[in-house]
Amino acid sequence: MLSLTQGALGVASGSLVGFSLGLVGGGGSILAVPLLIYLVGVADPHVAIGTSAIAVAANAAANLANHVRAGNVKWRCASVFALAGIAGAFLGSTLGKIIDGQNLLALFAIVMMVVGALMLRGRSGEGEPSVRLNRENLPKLVGLGLATGALSGFFGIGGGFLIVPALIAATCMPILYAVGSSLLAVTAFGLTTAANYAVSGLVDWPLAGLFIVGGVVGGLLGARSATSLAGRKGALNTVFAALIFAVAIYMLVRSLGLM
Repeated sequence: MLSLTQGALGVASGSLVGFSLGLVGGGGSILAVPLLIYLVGVADPHVAIGTSAIAVAANAAANLANHVRAGNVKWRCASVFALAGIAGAFLGSTLGKIIDGQNLLALFAIVMMVVGALMLRGRSGEGEPSVRLNRENLPKLVGLGLATGALSGFFGIGGGFLIVPALIAATCMPILYAVGSSLLAVTAFGLTTAANYAVSGLVDWPLAGLFIVGGVVGGLLGARSATSLAGRKGALNTVFAALIFAVAIYMLVRSLGLM
């Protein structure tokens, strides 16, 4: 049973994740699990991962709708990638459930550092806008989809920071199409992971609902702020990457019992 304080912190945490996603784009959902554990007070890391997976999927679905309206989704390529990734996400989340919670958090912290490093790298906007699904890119989409899905399911994260470059590597599509297409995969991976955890009773549904509500509000505020701060995008990414590094180090220290 959620206390009033936990409920309020759940909404606040969701707002922070939504705001960061709206402000700087990919990477924001990586904060969901540490916020649920260290701020909201979810005791079981597996419950935090299962609950965050629902929130990640909901947020990705909302953003996917915006990209669909803008025509930024390469449906055939994205669908093959997502279908292969669903199998990977199921296998990854099944393995994640049997790993000790503290060990899982230590590995999660390492992944956060990778995310922070990737956020500091520039993204190229070049590519082939007319790319289509073909016999050459089909095996690449299946292989990379399976691999990124497995990582997404194992850690209960959206994985957009891996999916976007994987789509570009497989098809040479421009970054804008890769971002739009990646959201189909993020939604599919999140729902697969959440369903797998839910079967084991590892999803806090009321908390997930509050987190999603907060994420919607925070996302709107973040998107508005991004417009006015567009000229400082590089600085914002640097600051946010530093925040991710700091949280990752804290998680690693706590999970290893060093404090």
